[in-house]
Amino acid sequence: MNASVTLDEEWPGQQSVVDYKKKQKQRDVLAHLYTEGTCTLAHLTKALHSSVPSVTNLVEELIDNKWVTTLGMATGSNGRRPVLFGLNTKHNYVAVLDVSTHDTKILFMNTQREVVFRGDYDLRLVDNPTFLASLADYFANALADSGLSSDAIIAVGVSMPGLIDTRRGLNMTYKHLSPANESITDWLSRQIGYPVYLINDTKATVLGESRFGGAQGKKQVLAINIDWGVGLGIIVNGEVFQGGNGFAGELGHIQIDPDGELCYCGKIGCLNTVTSASALVKRVQRDILAGQVSKLAAFYDRVEEIDIDEIINAAYKGDSYAIDILHETGLQLGKGLAIAISLFNPEIIIVDGVLAKAATFILNTIEQAISKYCLSDFRTDLTIELTKLDNTAKWLGTHAYMMEAIFSNY
Repeated sequence: MNASVTLDEEWPGQQSVVDYKKKQKQRDVLAHLYTEGTCTLAHLTKALHSSVPSVTNLVEELIDNKWVTTLGMATGSNGRRPVLFGLNTKHNYVAVLDVSTHDTKILFMNTQREVVFRGDYDLRLVDNPTFLASLADYFANALADSGLSSDAIIAVGVSMPGLIDTRRGLNMTYKHLSPANESITDWLSRQIGYPVYLINDTKATVLGESRFGGAQGKKQVLAINIDWGVGLGIIVNGEVFQGGNGFAGELGHIQIDPDGELCYCGKIGCLNTVTSASALVKRVQRDILAGQVSKLAAFYDRVEEIDIDEIINAAYKGDSYAIDILHETGLQLGKGLAIAISLFNPEIIIVDGVLAKAATFILNTIEQAISKYCLSDFRTDLTIELTKLDNTAKWLGTHAYMMEAIFSNY
């Protein structure tokens, strides 16, 4: 089974031009219904610039193939109400494997992005060949627990941190996940029996925001994903900007402090060393052991229990030390974002990730730093917002990444 995200497609020389054009129209119908949710035949006819009989035939064939179904009647009282069509949510499920350095979540979702099963597992991303074998086992167990038929699954999408080489299906940060000379997608596909799509977690996040979140309708978007590292998702002209190898957006590895700490990448003073959740936790733990006055000092004898949630909770309870350290984080993030703004001139920046819960303490300082370090003209029409997707942007983006690829090769 070919697990590459670029599937071979029949061209007009291999089939009749009529059949080829019909397939193109069917792809357009599927993509439109995925985006819009429900449509009437009249709406589809206008969107596809086609005739009613032609669109009717396309939809009927997609109904026969169980991709599309009727969803009742449109509202309105003028004459006969038209039938509404949408993607069939009882067939063609996909799995989203949300892999991180602290856990793994496995979700099964229908064609309209509804989660029908979710499992949370204590499986942490490590640079070891055994990780993918464990992931395959957890997937098999989750599929059994979901109650879905194995035939109902059409694809699996994996989002994970790291430098994802989209052309070769490799994670260049975690180089030992798959056997030498074999892609993650091909190896995992052989183990689980489904096509596998691989995407960087931050790129999945910005795609979710672009398609379904606060960045809908925007062509130039940045989404900063503040987790155990700092990632930047970039939308250029409505599409995810990958860069030459798929590495674009590693904001966490720009240098902020030349005299700063050593980053795990081997460089000094990366943004990750001062703004990532893991860096904040380490700094707070170190300060508490050094006698820092704070509500968090209650953890002195069990400092390892301090995590990012405890720091944010302390800030909301008025702890000045926790507030100050989050303010400083916002300032440094703003400095980094000022560079990205100067390069990409976005319409909107979406803040996502574990530190989004600290928005009260970081958003204002992010904006202040951007105002200080950016040319004013770049700031004039720029909006900075907290995600509205409540931690689902990454899943929605992974879903969209798969479905858009599937539709384009239908």
